[in-house]
Amino acid sequence: METPGSAPVDAATADAPAVAEQPARASGPRWLFLLTPRWLAWHVFVAVAFWGMFWLGDWQFHRAISGNGLSWAYTFEWPLFAGFGVVFWARTVRDEFRERRGPTAAEVQAAADEAAAAPLLPAGIGTRPIEPLDDDADDSDLASYNNYLAKLNAEVTRHGRWRGYG
Repeated sequence: METPGSAPVDAATADAPAVAEQPARASGPRWLFLLTPRWLAWHVFVAVAFWGMFWLGDWQFHRAISGNGLSWAYTFEWPLFAGFGVVFWARTVRDEFRERRGPTAAEVQAAADEAAAAPLLPAGIGTRPIEPLDDDADDSDLASYNNYLAKLNAEVTRHGRWRGYG
């Protein structure tokens, strides 16, 4: 049984650059990557974190019923964190499946249509020449300010010497 996008390619009708750009597909079940040591460690971490957060929620619940009012918020917050962790884990697995599958023909066509439909830059950006800066050699205020900065720099440089920094 063939999955979408994995049909055999006829060498006579195939577009050679398009075929060359497709990633090589591994034979066998696509989910076997979930059994690699890296992914098994990730699954164990998610399971331990999930149950740990539920345990923390239970602990906060027992503190809350014994009179600690602030613990009521944590009673509901820890299970919510556990849910976020499971959602993050599921999305990570889903994204890995998508990456290994490669783009479908519809996704490739949609990306090509989007690229062809709109220019890369909005009108006017990157089309105007950069104007040269004005010559500030005759600007007395700028010269005064630069002299002031040079004086401050000299004072700071001298200041560090008596402390053994320079």
